Amino acid sequence: MSDTTYTPPKVWKWEAPSGGKFANINRPVAGATHDKALPIGKHPLQLYSLATPNGVKVTIMLEELLARGFAGAEYDAHLIRINDGEQFGSGFVAINPNSKIPALLDRSVTPPLRVFESGAILLYLAEKFGAFLPRELAARTECLSWLFWQMGSAPFVGGGFGHFYAYAPEKYEYPINRYAMEVKRQLDVLNRLLAERPYIAGDEYTIADIAIWPWYGGLVLNQAYDAAEFLDAQTYAHVLRWAHEIARRPAVQRGRKVNRTWGEPAGQLHERHDASDFELRTQDKLAPNTGN
Repeated sequence: MSDTTYTPPKVWKWEAPSGGKFANINRPVAGATHDKALPIGKHPLQLYSLATPNGVKVTIMLEELLARGFAGAEYDAHLIRINDGEQFGSGFVAINPNSKIPALLDRSVTPPLRVFESGAILLYLAEKFGAFLPRELAARTECLSWLFWQMGSAPFVGGGFGHFYAYAPEKYEYPINRYAMEVKRQLDVLNRLLAERPYIAGDEYTIADIAIWPWYGGLVLNQAYDAAEFLDAQTYAHVLRWAHEIARRPAVQRGRKVNRTWGEPAGQLHERHDASDFELRTQDKLAPNTGN
């Protein structure tokens, strides 16, 4: 523990970046910082994103829809480099005033519809195509309850545990312990649930699984924060069973690659504009130092 005590001022003022991996893009005000139009591709759906857990939810959903034969789910996935502040460009802010990825523009309707917040995008796509969301009232309600559970719980994983464990400029015992305890409680919630059913909402793979897997599957499969050992992930056997099963789905494997700029080159598809891009334009297929 730190041997110093912080006394909050009566009125907080932003004076300088606080340090940490994302300090250069954190600020206490909203709005655009610069003018920049967004690119528009050829498909009905335009996605502006990065392969964070929230971004991956949407690319997995789109690839799952395409795998089921919904041609209208064809999409262009444009890379938004959040470390460079591209989410603060005027074009992006027009689609998502909150300046967070992912953001979706549906040009198949007139006028085009913007959709932001990953859970809202999953629900929008599920309703648009009639897939991955049960129609029967009880099953639909259970699915949506878990979808919103994820939306409310994951900030403790990312902004809480992930920040203090992996990204903060210094390691502090209290916040790491506080958020590790909460993350483990959430994993226990899922473990107890998945001991009784194959998927999050029941017998059917739904948007609840698609929303929860990138965060909690990522934790137990050691794809997030390199924290599986620290969290003793092996003890959550039912979560691990579920996480491995979903990871084997071809659409999930494709969706994880889209807008990814780190890791193995074969697992990076910086932008996706055609289904053939998975075979032709992953970073291992492109010449060194070329762009997207």
